[in-house]
Amino acid sequence: MKWRLFITLCVLSVLFCALVYNSSNLKDWNRYQPDTERPNSSADADFAMVQSNVTESNMTTKNTEMPKCPDTPPELVGPLRIVFDEEFSLEKIAELNPYVEFGGHHRPKECNALQHIAIIIPFRNRDHHLTHWLYYLHPILRRQQGDYGIYIIEQAGKDTFNRAKLLNVGFVEALKDVPYDCFIFSDVDIIPLDDRNLYRCSSQPRHLASAMDKFNFRLPYEGYFGGIVAFTKEQYLKINGFSNSYWGWGTEDDDTYKRVVMSGMKVERPERIIGRTKMIKHERDKGNEVNTKNYDIYNRMKFTKHLDGYQSLKYRLLKVEKMHLYTKVTVDIGKPPS
Repeated sequence: MKWRLFITLCVLSVLFCALVYNSSNLKDWNRYQPDTERPNSSADADFAMVQSNVTESNMTTKNTEMPKCPDTPPELVGPLRIVFDEEFSLEKIAELNPYVEFGGHHRPKECNALQHIAIIIPFRNRDHHLTHWLYYLHPILRRQQGDYGIYIIEQAGKDTFNRAKLLNVGFVEALKDVPYDCFIFSDVDIIPLDDRNLYRCSSQPRHLASAMDKFNFRLPYEGYFGGIVAFTKEQYLKINGFSNSYWGWGTEDDDTYKRVVMSGMKVERPERIIGRTKMIKHERDKGNEVNTKNYDIYNRMKFTKHLDGYQSLKYRLLKVEKMHLYTKVTVDIGKPPS
């Protein structure tokens, strides 16, 4: 009798354990049903977070695994035929350059660009020149595999033009948009005649318009540093940017060259055959006449360089407009001292 009771108790114990085990498994299986939209425990939330991180990590890995763009872009064509006898609308230029993103940005899809480049143009009443510049430069920059943005810095009002101060404004405003590491400062009326003249920065400040048709494709003098120049962010800050004191035409380029030399750097230029550029012929702009006072400012610049430039820049931002082919920044930079 005792033996039968013992066997019965053992059987009941086994059945009870099996029932508990199956119930536990059933509960766990239900927690991870595919139709469950939200995690229903902290453990599930952690699991979901891990899955999300894995997905984001894979996306990042794809970008980092993309090769760097080569030092010499493969689609360059060399010498270019540049003419200014045909007019194009901005709509037509945008149609011809579908890869350009809103605001005038582009980055290569096939590789990681070597530099992030802001192209800064001082501007006022030059719409005719701007369309030519955009027509030629967007295709050139694409072939050069640049990750770039174009910024047109417009001086509001009719007071005397101040090119160099607008360049300082462009540096500040471009960095508000994208963390660029290279800055190309270009006049709107100068086009490169060879796409091997790379719009990039180097270990030294670069002069990209070193052989202009205006000067019979020669450097007019050793200290000439006008038209198109390139600085890394560090190089620009080292010279305290451009002077804010040159109102009207003349001498601000020589001031910049002297800042470079006084800061212990040298100007780098491409070979003359590659550095050839073409200027759109035009009359001197009203409000940008030669200012003889600029020569006195230049003669004092070695004493004022650290006080006059990026660190002393003051202006009032009026408007930022994101166009298809460029970003336009309109500013009030004041007027020359009386």
